[in-house]
Order: sequence, then structure tokens, then C-alpha cells
Amino acid sequence: MKIEIFDPAMCCSTGVCGPGVDPELTRVASAVYSIGQKGFDIKRFNLTSEPNAFVENSEITKILTEQGPNVLPVTLVNGQVEKIGEYPTNEELSEWLGIKPEELKQKPKVKLSIDLKQL
Repeated sequence: MKIEIFDPAMCCSTGVCGPGVDPELTRVASAVYSIGQKGFDIKRFNLTSEPNAFVENSEITKILTEQGPNVLPVTLVNGQVEKIGEYPTNEELSEWLGIKPEELKQKPKVKLSIDLKQL
């Protein structure tokens, strides 16, 4: 099983880099992280930082040529278009992978290091 999510142009995949947090992007980032931790093949591609992934995929190129970049995000499952114009729900992801939706809520743990000598 291979899932590929082609994101619109944005500064980051989590939605926490702008003036407001987009809860949908945060949910998708957590789900993708959880799925990856379980060993499934899932990837996200950002139009801003990974344009070659869009050009190299004939299905994505066709969609963008016909409908333009405003159609993003697009989700492919095993190379087939499953969803256009919005991110897959946790329920859809879990159904495609045969896992429970609750298993997709693991958040990445970020190790924070503070040097108090600098303060």
C-alpha cells in the first residue's frame, strides 16, 4: 500500500508556520507521522519545496494541467486518484490501510534543548 499526498504551495506541512494554526494541516501531519511510524509507505509532497514530484507524476501533471493548482491537495493510493480538493479524513486513511482511526493521532515528539548559560 502506497499513499501519496500532493499539497498545495505552502511554507510547511504542519500549518504552524503562519500567523494562525490550520487544524486540518496539523491533523494530516499527525496522521502521516503515525502511519509512517507503523511502517506504511506514505509521503507528502509540497508544491513549493518539491515541484519535481508533481512534474514526475503523470497523474498529478494531468490533473494540474486540466484543473490548475487550486485543485490541490490530491491523494493517490497505489498510484490511483482517491481524493481531490481536500485532505483524506482519518477514517478514509484508516480504511485504506486497515487500521483504527484512533491509531492516527500520534503526534511527533520534538526534543527541545535550552542552553541556560546563554540566558
